[in-house]
Amino acid sequence: MDIQFYFMFTLGYISLFIWGLSGLNSSRFLTWSSFIFAILGALIFDNAVLGFGKWIGEGTVLESLNALRYWSHAFFTPLLVLFSLGVLRESGIAWTDKKWLTLSAIIYTIGLIGIEIWLETSRLQLKPKTEFGVLRYVSTESASGPPIMILLVTIVLLVAGIVLWKQTKWPWFFIGAAVMTIGSMVPLNINSAAVTNAFELFLLWALVWTKHRLTLYPI
Repeated sequence: MDIQFYFMFTLGYISLFIWGLSGLNSSRFLTWSSFIFAILGALIFDNAVLGFGKWIGEGTVLESLNALRYWSHAFFTPLLVLFSLGVLRESGIAWTDKKWLTLSAIIYTIGLIGIEIWLETSRLQLKPKTEFGVLRYVSTESASGPPIMILLVTIVLLVAGIVLWKQTKWPWFFIGAAVMTIGSMVPLNINSAAVTNAFELFLLWALVWTKHRLTLYPI
């Protein structure tokens, strides 16, 4: 069943990508919030590799694709920080244009990428694993909890969501971040490793909806 989930998630992210681009011209696209499209592209690739893994089969091709999944996660997920700042700016919150905040967001993002590479990706050793019908390559070192990078990105999303809600009365950014946070913390007694990724898809839907609303129908 998990294979079907991953294909559904792939189609879901493709749909979000197309929807997010609808109505954008070049001036509207060249904004910080457009980092969301790079993140969506990485998630499309991630879920497609998991969905097709069974048919690709064990070997160097699938191992390389899975290694690329880890590396894309390290480079693209921290871009949510810059996306968050972009959304706050485009919502008209004046103090978000401060140079110190821009510099801090860039340094924070680069730091998160460095942390993930240092703690996770640079020492990556992969082994094949089949779980609920899905063939993938996973790290030989089992994680004891969510990566530090994910925790630090989540904090930014929650804070940005609260600020946006307070300043513009738009709650969906925060709701998306809160649902994903709670969903990743609460253990679910289900025979699936993929279904919990639905919380991530919900988050991206909320973020794309926020950008779409800011672009076409300013809050």
